[in-house]
Amino acid sequence: MDATVARTGTEGKTWGGGSKSPLKASYGKMMMWYFITSDALTFSAFLAAYGFSRFKFLDEWPIADEVFNHFPFLHGVDAPMYYVALMTFILIFSSVTMVLAVDAGHQLKKGKVTTYLFLTIIGGLIFVGSQAWEWKNFIKGEHGAIETANGRILHFVNAEGERVSLKDVATPIEGVRTEHENNNGVWFLKEPSTMSSYSLEEVIKGFETKDDFLVRTHVLNEEEDHSKVRKVLSREESLEILKNNAVGVVEGANLTHNEYGPPLFADFFFFITGFHGFHVFTGVLINIIIFINVVLGTYEKRRSYEMVEKVGLYWHFVDLVWVFVFTFFYLV
Repeated sequence: MDATVARTGTEGKTWGGGSKSPLKASYGKMMMWYFITSDALTFSAFLAAYGFSRFKFLDEWPIADEVFNHFPFLHGVDAPMYYVALMTFILIFSSVTMVLAVDAGHQLKKGKVTTYLFLTIIGGLIFVGSQAWEWKNFIKGEHGAIETANGRILHFVNAEGERVSLKDVATPIEGVRTEHENNNGVWFLKEPSTMSSYSLEEVIKGFETKDDFLVRTHVLNEEEDHSKVRKVLSREESLEILKNNAVGVVEGANLTHNEYGPPLFADFFFFITGFHGFHVFTGVLINIIIFINVVLGTYEKRRSYEMVEKVGLYWHFVDLVWVFVFTFFYLV
């Protein structure tokens, strides 16, 4: 039996899904919308799970301004959220260039499509690279922390309440750690990747000799201006909790330990931002393929740049998802 095919639109596009094309859209665009809808439900589930988990551990959840405060080539400068905001701007700007590429395609202007699509690819690559750089800093950590027996995280602050690093607190103890060198017979051993720069004993010993340092807990206190800050213990309370409850040193973040707060925060951060980063990277690869076809004149011969439009739908979706990820992880 012969299949019924309907041609729609002024460009004679073929609909392969039945006698009528819904919303006057081609089969390819309809399938892209189906994919976007299903993917949106997936991201919604992930972000909902993140929201419930954050509510459960509300008092000890990391403060975004303290976690994402790095900026390239400005080591040691406290720049809370600056680089994340720049990443967001770059990705949104790439969505604008994609809109211009689609519009140029409607006008069959190959040169403009090539230019705007190239700018979109550059924006996507910068975003993916920036996300990798952010992951590196998140994994490496900056200040370090102490973990207690019940899994709580303790930070060190000075008299002004500013965070201080473990290197400023700890006092090296000879014989506590053996460096892997050729002359001590252990050069052939591989040091565990999770081993911290300082032992718990070195941190406690150093803390005892520095009277201007205090311990900051995960407990949130509300200030007069309604801002929330972590509770700072007195000198006596700080010494007591370090000696009686501390079990180890934590530097950076991974799937089991997290110097910023509960390990669950790191789990969600790696999974959700990684999942979104995979989408952006995939979009960049697809855009590169489409870009090559545009340069070769494939769509110019067809007299239709619908492939650019379909990829544009995916790219706009990825940008929109990042707005929600940015809001959940960095702003709320």
